[in-house]
Amino acid sequence: MLATNKTYINHDFSNQDLKDMHFKQCDFYRCDFNRADLTDVKFNECNFVEQGIDDGCRFDYANLRDASFKGCRLSMSSFIGANCLGIEFRECDLKGANFSQARFENQISRNTYFCSAYITGCNLSYANFAGVRIEKCDLFENRWSGANLQGASLTNSDLSRSEFSEDAWEQFQMQGCDLTHTELNGLNIRRVRLDGVKICDWQQEQLLDSLGVIVLPS
Repeated sequence: MLATNKTYINHDFSNQDLKDMHFKQCDFYRCDFNRADLTDVKFNECNFVEQGIDDGCRFDYANLRDASFKGCRLSMSSFIGANCLGIEFRECDLKGANFSQARFENQISRNTYFCSAYITGCNLSYANFAGVRIEKCDLFENRWSGANLQGASLTNSDLSRSEFSEDAWEQFQMQGCDLTHTELNGLNIRRVRLDGVKICDWQQEQLLDSLGVIVLPS
């Protein structure tokens, strides 16, 4: 079912079955999606925060498996404990969003799992991703400035052309990541594991600078 150009204010979607719904250019102000089933739902060019209001919508413990958000404003939204396996955020504003305890992985057994997420071209400034696992995923061209990545694992993900705060590098695991064309200011190679990380030739100078090594042109 397609809903276009609709406005929802203080609407309670909690615990509802919204599977396969498609919302286009809709406004959701102070809406509650907590524990809703949003499997395969599509949001295109939708607003989830009202101008001048600090609170976004709530998706706490919602089922967002394979949900898609494209060109949406989701700043200050809450995704606490949500099932985000296969979720897609493309060119979205997620500034200050809270993904605490959100799950981007499918746990097959105690020690076996795989992750799935597509988060690209998004503003993730000051978002909370503490402790989450988003491994082997497309996470390129995002702005992570001021984001809380403490204890997060982004190993083997594509982080190319992204922007990080200088104090972010020691917060999360990045082994095997693609960091090409990402500014590496503040990354100290003596304090961060970089096994399998991919970088461009010009980024070597930034990494060696933390060791006091001066790279001269050949």
